[in-house]
Amino acid sequence: MLLELQISDFAIIDRLHLRLGEGFNVLTGETGAGKSIIIDALGTLRGERFDASLVRAGCVRARVEGVFTIEDRPQLIPLLREYDLLEGDDETQLILTRELSAASGRSVARINGRAVNSGILREIGGQLIDIHGQHEGISLFNTRTHLDLLDRFGELLTLRDQVGELVGRLRRIREELADLRRNEARRQQRIEELRFLLEDVAAAKPRLGEEAELARERQIVQYAARITGLATEAYSDLYGGREQGRTAQRPVVELMASIASNLEELARLDPAANALAATASDLHYQLEDLAGVVRNYRLSLDLEPGRIDAIEDRLSLLRDLQRKYGGTLDQIIERAAQAEHEIERLSNSAVHIAGLELQETKALAALSGAAGELSRRRRQVGDWLARQIEGAMGDLAMPHVRFAVAVDQVAEPTGVVIGSESGPLQVAFDKTGIDRVEFLIAPNPGEPLKPLAKIASGGESARLLLALKSILARVDEVATLVFDEIDVGVGGRAGQVVGQKLWAMTLNHQVICITHLPQVAAFADAHYHISKMIELDRTRTNIRRLDDNQRIDELAAMLDGMPSEHSRANAREIIGRALGWKEQRTNRGGQGDRSG
Repeated sequence: MLLELQISDFAIIDRLHLRLGEGFNVLTGETGAGKSIIIDALGTLRGERFDASLVRAGCVRARVEGVFTIEDRPQLIPLLREYDLLEGDDETQLILTRELSAASGRSVARINGRAVNSGILREIGGQLIDIHGQHEGISLFNTRTHLDLLDRFGELLTLRDQVGELVGRLRRIREELADLRRNEARRQQRIEELRFLLEDVAAAKPRLGEEAELARERQIVQYAARITGLATEAYSDLYGGREQGRTAQRPVVELMASIASNLEELARLDPAANALAATASDLHYQLEDLAGVVRNYRLSLDLEPGRIDAIEDRLSLLRDLQRKYGGTLDQIIERAAQAEHEIERLSNSAVHIAGLELQETKALAALSGAAGELSRRRRQVGDWLARQIEGAMGDLAMPHVRFAVAVDQVAEPTGVVIGSESGPLQVAFDKTGIDRVEFLIAPNPGEPLKPLAKIASGGESARLLLALKSILARVDEVATLVFDEIDVGVGGRAGQVVGQKLWAMTLNHQVICITHLPQVAAFADAHYHISKMIELDRTRTNIRRLDDNQRIDELAAMLDGMPSEHSRANAREIIGRALGWKEQRTNRGGQGDRSG
């Protein structure tokens, strides 16, 4: 629901702050005062075009901001989270802003202060506001919405979801079938490739990590003499000792043993040296261990003559395997391990295909039954909806209007089979079922039914739009419905019915209406008067909410041009009649029964 609207430097509006309430909000005023400009400003918040001509002359930029409560529209929360547009933990309010620079002609859209592109603004704004005028019906005259409206009106969405699940299952089966059939042409070729891989890997017998082991061994063999010399010298220094000139160098282990013995004797004489003796003893043992490890390492260097040639041959074989099949040696070993399973699957693809074809047949049968039932119920709901709309058009002084809901299918060789008068037919399907739904209308006697989107504009389309909206309002998910002079061409007697139907929509929606009919304005829960004034040779728009006495004067002026005692009396009577009708509908069962 729209709580506040702020407009600045937009067309003839310099500054405007409008606070709106629940229920039926009516805007009246003289022609050219700026009523429709307010509607245009609202349109920018739902992503409509915003060009530089709308910036007030002499101003840098135009700005429109709307504050909405979304407590009654929880279905918006997941979408807002997806785009990261919620302010902290606040899931109750949403602020939409649109600015246009006069210099560059570029507009910027923001939701909760974050810049968004026009697509996101249209997606979210379109779920908050729907605008209807005598020349347009943004939602109802779009054939893509007819199916959704019909299903929501007939409470068919659960069945439609079931159909959608069956469609998803059938598509998955068909995708797997298509993949198998596509691969059938090169199935044998793939089996041969896998068998060659298995044979080559079996012949080579590679091991995981073998290449790295061979590389290390090759390095040792290449530097065998140096490695052996270093190991021997290290062991000699540790344990054997060696000659240096005319004197012999004692082994490090022996020297360390002597040092440890001396420090142990020192510790017996001076206990303060205990730590030194312990450290020396540990070092002695560690050096003995090190000497043993070095000796074992030296003995392990079993360097065969010609070993380098064997290593190079093995590395060459492994690299040939890598060049042939690509990837690392470990990846080739892994692919070979999986090859047996793939060969088995490919060898039995005919069995898999036959099994999937059976699944496809069963899935088509299940889909045919569910989609056929959904289509049958759509036809029933369509007939019911048509009768209600024709009745509503009669209330609006158009008793000869014929309305119909066309539910058709499109032939498709790979579709589902349904029964028809001419026998079984295969028809196209998608996640919504098998139907193409369109609303048809014949406004005058003797005329054929035509698509709703192609009917003439003017009073007839305005009344039709109102009738459609009044019937479908309970399933329309848009929170705020805006009607711009939808009562054009409607007389005073029908105006009473227009007011009743607009007010009845407030059970599920906030309604904002611009009207010139006092019979419609009398039903307002909140009445705003829009006027224009000239200051310093500039025109500006003013808006104010009317109290009860001011409403009487406004309706009197709408009836007779200038308020008089006679027109005021008529205005009181019209308002009283509207209040009586509203109270009667409310008392009938609370707001649960506002149908009129």
